[in-house]
Amino acid sequence: MCGIIGGICKDNITPILLSGLKRLEYRGYDSAGVVVLSNDNKLSRARAVGKVVNLETSIQKQSPKIQGSLGIAHTRWATHGEPSTQNAHPHICFDTVSVVHNGIIENFLKLKQEQKAQGYAFTSDTDTEVIVHSIHQALKTSESLLKAIQKVVKTFEGTYSLGVISSEYPGHIVVARSGSPLIIGISDKGNFIASDQVALLDITKKFIFLKEGDTADITLNSITIYNQNDRQINRAIKTSNLKNNQIDLGDYKHYMQKEIFEQPQAIRDTLESRITKDTVLLSAFGHHAETIFTNTEHIQIIACGTSYNAGLVAKYWLEDIAKMPTNIEVASEYRYRNPIVLDNTLLITISQSGETADTLEALKSIKKRHKNIHTLTICNCAESSLTRESELILLTHAGPEISVASTKSFTTQLASLALLSVAIGKCHKQVDKQQEASIVDSLNRLPGLIKKTLEQESQIIELARSFKDKFNAIFLGRGTMHAIAMEGALKLKEISYIHSEAFPAGELKHGPIALIDKDTPVIAIAPNDQLLDKLKSNLQEVKSRGSQMIVFEDEMSNVPPMKNMTVMSITHNLGRITAPIIFIIPLQLLSYHVALIKGTDVDKPRNLAKSVTVE
Repeated sequence: MCGIIGGICKDNITPILLSGLKRLEYRGYDSAGVVVLSNDNKLSRARAVGKVVNLETSIQKQSPKIQGSLGIAHTRWATHGEPSTQNAHPHICFDTVSVVHNGIIENFLKLKQEQKAQGYAFTSDTDTEVIVHSIHQALKTSESLLKAIQKVVKTFEGTYSLGVISSEYPGHIVVARSGSPLIIGISDKGNFIASDQVALLDITKKFIFLKEGDTADITLNSITIYNQNDRQINRAIKTSNLKNNQIDLGDYKHYMQKEIFEQPQAIRDTLESRITKDTVLLSAFGHHAETIFTNTEHIQIIACGTSYNAGLVAKYWLEDIAKMPTNIEVASEYRYRNPIVLDNTLLITISQSGETADTLEALKSIKKRHKNIHTLTICNCAESSLTRESELILLTHAGPEISVASTKSFTTQLASLALLSVAIGKCHKQVDKQQEASIVDSLNRLPGLIKKTLEQESQIIELARSFKDKFNAIFLGRGTMHAIAMEGALKLKEISYIHSEAFPAGELKHGPIALIDKDTPVIAIAPNDQLLDKLKSNLQEVKSRGSQMIVFEDEMSNVPPMKNMTVMSITHNLGRITAPIIFIIPLQLLSYHVALIKGTDVDKPRNLAKSVTVE
């Protein structure tokens, strides 16, 4: 969740740290802080509650200036302890050691009691402070900062990525990772660390992606990496394909708006080299994919949040198209029970970042307990923990997604899952050439259909104005559209703070209809499918209760307009693959413009962070 940046360079590192923090702010923005080892070998720190700009203002007011060639910085998403200056990172022990941390130390209370008995004072409510005290204590009996850290991490239970500096070792920054991402950036200006490569793109394109259990000792001219057994090891240097303009706003007001409008290209990029004119290429899923898919008898999907909603759509597709029994479960629930996993199951994990803690741990635990299964991940980040844990990988090629509210990652996940449904169906001879060609044609039409839908933004802005004084909303859909309604409700609640829920339209009479009144708008999705007549009946039930309604329909659905109902035609001739992907677009736009009207922070909604790397 939290963002980390640090490094050692030839010049003053403070501007680099602040620039990197601004790019990492999507990972946490409750508070931010920086520590720099000054030229007179003292740790100089500044911390501020709120956004990075508050920290920048604080630093500008400080005298003497915070400057030096070695430093670490942090933007926080609060777990232990409320957002406050004293809880902000970096933490310092006896003016000697300073730490930034992403993750959770689960046994911090036990360690805290021991450290209090040893005479350590605590100035924060965070779990992180036990880390800095542990390192300070270990330095008394260690030959180096690296050795001290390698010693203390063995006492931690939980997850962490750490950046550590000490006035006793002025030329070094030491890092460690377990369960939380951390990379090293290599530049002619120096060597750097970060939670995400976007923090360092204006400095370097060369990165080392640390693996689980790695530690590293970094100086101006050297990087020495050790694996989880403390053995020195080489890790590959990789060149990033990301460009600075991919993470800049350009002419857009917010990243969410930019990313909504990037969806046509994101879909093109995701489909590229994976389909021909009429064929889904099995090779896109990996060398052994065809054999694995052919032997698959059951599918289990695990995911969280938006990715879970994508998986719900995929369950319909996999059972309808591939005729494959499919289950889906929220990862945080799945990992803490004893699920029955049948032999020849394909376990599919879905995650934008590939670092979602619950999804990752669920995958690891199932792999340990069940040997006769195969794993596939659908992810947007090539060097993530999930991709390293999975046999098969399908990258979504959505590009960087900075806004906390996922948009293009959702639609590219759906496009990827559509490819997967066809691929598995082919391997089981459930999809013939004609059906495959028809689905591929639909996928090829998606970018144009999305572009056409985006052109209706002005109409959606008008709809959004009616939400100015609303505090509740209900979304309705049937079949795959129930999952799309869930995603629409999630987007609205995430960024506008309107309490919104989604229900299968057929479930109205079983309880949810009690919530409907004139102050609760109802948003319904009406594709032209076999459930359309049933949905129209459900809409009549809603209208008889006096609700304001918005219906997004296929042009061929012909939903009869009624009093206080707005019917908006999105497009026409949508099939089972294209319809879910197209109908989420107006819901994304509606959420975005309602949030603007409500005056919320669209890209950084309260209490949320982009990558959920802690439980």
